[in-house]
Amino acid sequence: MAETSSLISGVAQRYAGSLFELALEAKSLTETEKNLDRFEALVNGSADLKRLIESPVFSSDDQVRAISAILSEAKIGGLVGNFVRVAAQNRRLFAVPSMIKSFRQIAAEHRGEVTADVTSAHALTAAQQTELKATLKSVAGKDVTINVTVDPSILGGLIVKLGSRQIDTSLRTKLSSLKLALKEVG
Repeated sequence: MAETSSLISGVAQRYAGSLFELALEAKSLTETEKNLDRFEALVNGSADLKRLIESPVFSSDDQVRAISAILSEAKIGGLVGNFVRVAAQNRRLFAVPSMIKSFRQIAAEHRGEVTADVTSAHALTAAQQTELKATLKSVAGKDVTINVTVDPSILGGLIVKLGSRQIDTSLRTKLSSLKLALKEVG
């Protein structure tokens, strides 16, 4: 399982690196990021599209035709449109979500930013995100881009992953620690 994950990671990094170089060359880094965000939103918003991307049942030709129609309808062209089509032709469509994540990391690094993955029990307001970015910037010493994921199962608090560090202030973790401490006492 870990070997498969590292294979996808390697493929994703190579494809993302190539796309980044092309976007930098074409001076269209911002547009490329926006189009990748739009494509990712399409995938996340459609179970059928997600199935098309992840399923090995569909042939390369089927995937290319379907993806081309979807990209056309969504008006996603240029580098990102060609990039997704090439991934489909090369039977690498399943790795596109990882490619997008790798692209973001490369672009953030290029801008001198670090990325933090934040999990919260509910959506953060703009003010909370701004305050969190400022706090993380003081810790990291660089501008911080945050990817927020909502997971109600943590009950409250935050889980922040910044580089190799993880800070878990979730209520679920605190309750688990308390439960363990009570078992040891009694």
